[in-house]
Amino acid sequence: MRIVFGVIRIAAAGIIVAAIVGQLIYSLPTVPDVGMFIVNFFSYFTILSNALAAVALLVGAYYCFTVRRDPSWFNLSLAAIVTYMATTGVVYNLLLRGITLEQGRTLAWSNEVLHLIAPIYIVIVWVLTPGKSPLHWPSIWAIIAFPLAWSVYTMIRGPIVGWYPYPFLNPAQPGGYGAVAVYVVAIAGFIGMMACAVIGLSRTRILRPRR
Repeated sequence: MRIVFGVIRIAAAGIIVAAIVGQLIYSLPTVPDVGMFIVNFFSYFTILSNALAAVALLVGAYYCFTVRRDPSWFNLSLAAIVTYMATTGVVYNLLLRGITLEQGRTLAWSNEVLHLIAPIYIVIVWVLTPGKSPLHWPSIWAIIAFPLAWSVYTMIRGPIVGWYPYPFLNPAQPGGYGAVAVYVVAIAGFIGMMACAVIGLSRTRILRPRR
């Protein structure tokens, strides 16, 4: 069974990588400053989350082929990525769908893979893949470390380059930094809840390997 999941993980990683590369290549002809665009492109939380997901899926595939149970460090890493991908899917589809982001132009199939299909798949992987071990509740701090670091990076870099990856992070919006703070706190709270849900799922019987 784990071998089957390993093959599926490789296929899913390939689709995610194709979606990232496809969007990048599709946008490049429309941008005036390629260097700045590439840095901006990889500053999107969506792109970073999907790139991490692709790496995790490939590593997970290796473990599916070689061991009966995923290492504890990988379980924690995958739990973090599931949290980020679930957040990406929910935030995009509730707040950003239909809003044009400054990425040149949008490749429709890539957009759906990165914001809908991949997040749903990653959650399903977390629920169904055999070989999980339960996570401890303090793991939440490790899970939320990356989004916090990304937020700090984004808010420091934004005023310097005059660019923010998402409209709700731009203090030029109505409400200024106050509105940004509200969005950041709300999304941070949502990430925390997602992390709790992911950890809770890891502790249910369906995710525990048979002994």
